[in-house]
Amino acid sequence: MALKSYKPTTPGQRGLVLIDRSELWKGRPVKALTEGLHKSGGRNNTGRITSRRRGGGVKRLYRVVDFKRRKADIPATVQRIEYDPNRTAFIALIKYDDGEQAYILAPQRMAEGDKVISGDKADIKPGNAMPFTGMPIGTIVHNIELKAGKGGQLARAAGTYAQFVGRDGGYAQIRLSSGELRMVRQECMATVGAVSNPDNANINIGKAGRNRYRGRRPSVRGVVMNPIDHPHGGGEGRTSGGRHPVSPWGKPTKGMRTRNTNKASQKLILRSRHARKKKGR
Repeated sequence: MALKSYKPTTPGQRGLVLIDRSELWKGRPVKALTEGLHKSGGRNNTGRITSRRRGGGVKRLYRVVDFKRRKADIPATVQRIEYDPNRTAFIALIKYDDGEQAYILAPQRMAEGDKVISGDKADIKPGNAMPFTGMPIGTIVHNIELKAGKGGQLARAAGTYAQFVGRDGGYAQIRLSSGELRMVRQECMATVGAVSNPDNANINIGKAGRNRYRGRRPSVRGVVMNPIDHPHGGGEGRTSGGRHPVSPWGKPTKGMRTRNTNKASQKLILRSRHARKKKGR
């Protein structure tokens, strides 16, 4: 998809760059594959805000996307490519030869009429899903499972992908787009290709109101608050917030590593995504 820029006829149009979605399906989604979506506004079961800067936003229908791809060895035809308001990637409506319909994440270069299949020995073609046991090394993949049968969890956002770089015992080694090198079991499923809509990284929303449509409320910096409201607040004139930036509750922030290194999955990470940054210094 191409990018679409606008003439500055209003302040909100100035600098506005959006995705041109003219080639996508313009009708409504398949009703049987949709559900209602409840918004929490960032509040928990007692009604208190536990996730700041959320609320409002346009009402959405949730499209039930098949991340598991467990319908093995039954060919399916791509009916159309659709917009999904719940994710940055586009989705594809597929119809299996037995008549069942499903939504899947649309990879790049997928088009209406393409054939896709899921199985142990599928062709290396965008949209086909298979476990790492039947996949050649060097394949570009997305929608990768971390636990066999749980459904894809890695590389699902627009334009993302990972590369299958090696095997080690019962594990497959994959390199993520962040630079992280990690292992997953070879029985885990992955889909061939990179996720659609890579231009999503280049959009410019143009105005604050467009963030409100998305359910994102304004973010206020701590340095402009009073001392009672934030540790960075107060001071005479303009201040930068001090040497040790913290959250409103005193936790170190702005680059502070928060991953628990005692986590069971830590041993599956062969190289951290931060390793490249250290090398560059």
